[in-house]
Amino acid sequence: MRRSHPRAVILGTGSELPAKVVTNAALEKLVDTSDEWITTRTGIKERRVLEEGKGNADMAYRASLRALKDAGLEAKDLEAIIMGTVTPDYPFPSSACVLEDMLGARKAFSFDVNAACCGFLNALAIADSFIRTGMIRTALVVGSDALSRLLNWKDRGTCILFGDGSGAVVLGASHDGAHGILSTRLRTDGSYVKALYVPAGGSLKPASLESVKRNEHTIAMNGKEVFKVAVRSMEEISREALDEAEVKVDEVSLVIPHQANLRIITALAGRLKVPMSKVMVNLDRYGNTSAASVPVALDEARREGRIRRGDIILLNAFGAGFAWGAAVIRF
Repeated sequence: MRRSHPRAVILGTGSELPAKVVTNAALEKLVDTSDEWITTRTGIKERRVLEEGKGNADMAYRASLRALKDAGLEAKDLEAIIMGTVTPDYPFPSSACVLEDMLGARKAFSFDVNAACCGFLNALAIADSFIRTGMIRTALVVGSDALSRLLNWKDRGTCILFGDGSGAVVLGASHDGAHGILSTRLRTDGSYVKALYVPAGGSLKPASLESVKRNEHTIAMNGKEVFKVAVRSMEEISREALDEAEVKVDEVSLVIPHQANLRIITALAGRLKVPMSKVMVNLDRYGNTSAASVPVALDEARREGRIRRGDIILLNAFGAGFAWGAAVIRF
């Protein structure tokens, strides 16, 4: 009798946030803003900033160790390491390769995925596909970013939003059809590239004295455009993922959205008709940590006891590109 194709299940989760906390009050000393203004418009109270001399992979390493411990596995058991990030330690090679060496995962192949704030979901979908086809049986999927390295601390429209962090999950292959990743859906629209991007530092505009003076190596964003497209897109992709998984919205135990802005999260919950009591929110403490946002929130939700065996979880995210995605998982 032929065995069914394996399904990817989450064996463990982990996260890491830098120790340095930057409050809204601290930002009041840098730019023309206030704690009340930031809180009212974003829901953010503070964010974490990676210490000087450390790189993205340092955060990813600690998050990964926690995920491996939670899974009861060692680095030598990993067959793939896939990291969603836009802030690699070097232009090349990938931060996943740096992480692989730090972990001592000598049997794994490793690479980065650049889908901005949607990077973790893209990495998760890729790893899920590898496992479903039987190519691998174990994978470490990481979402990790240090966006503080890309901020203009004099631009109040962006410096108030972003923070640093890392989240990781360990996936394994299972033939238990009742649990695991039920569906993943991904989408992009490249016509919005310049609505949220870093203008310089790539092959089109390499680093120069002029580009540095003009702050072109920092994030440029059209916030109104992002908000307008994000809510609609995340609702649509979430419904697609739920339909593919044959799951109704009211069967979802917890929604874990990208932590970008509280207004986006509440608007999305309203459109999905999900009460906020079933939505994970931690951006008040961390801000927008880009690709780390969803896996950090997932790890915290598990450790807070908000996810139990048999629960169905909906993940969704939206970021530069524009790129957006969703996944449905039964624990």
